[in-house]
Amino acid sequence: MGRNNKVELQKLYDELKGCQLCPLGKTRKNLVFGQGNPEAKIVFVGEAPGADEDEQGLPFVGRAGQLLTDIIVKGMKLARKDVYICNILKCRPPGNRNPLPEEICKCEPFLKKQLQIITPRVICALGKIAAQTLLKTETPITALRGRFHYYESIKVMPTYHPAYLLRNPAAKKPVWDDVQLMMKDIGVN
Repeated sequence: MGRNNKVELQKLYDELKGCQLCPLGKTRKNLVFGQGNPEAKIVFVGEAPGADEDEQGLPFVGRAGQLLTDIIVKGMKLARKDVYICNILKCRPPGNRNPLPEEICKCEPFLKKQLQIITPRVICALGKIAAQTLLKTETPITALRGRFHYYESIKVMPTYHPAYLLRNPAAKKPVWDDVQLMMKDIGVN
């Protein structure tokens, strides 16, 4: 009998919920582990929870999250529950600052375990920090997006973060191009 991804993710969550590996564990309201289909073909990975996410304990629930939901539902014609959404960091950095390298170093092994459990066909890296962390590169997101890369044996499509799209609506077209490449890869057109 095969493994149960939902149970495995719950075990990982239980292991993480009391995490104090970095100072963010002391300042968070809620652990923001991840949400969605434990057997998803696509996993969206952001950088870290914001204030709304910290308050609710769920990823991408603020304005950027609404835009991500629109991309999934209106653009990809999938339900949000069909995909899996998480972040590199599971706790909110104060003032929504960028994650520090030592915070990423402490949290990334848990993301790796999530991805090993889910085994998606494609990871969509949302923004510079997610893309550079997964791909172990300093290359700018502008040079990474638009084509597939690999995280271990899983395809990665880097694209702009939804928060960036809220500030720069002209970037929606390149994101749509990236989304279409992912949809074609998983057989959803």
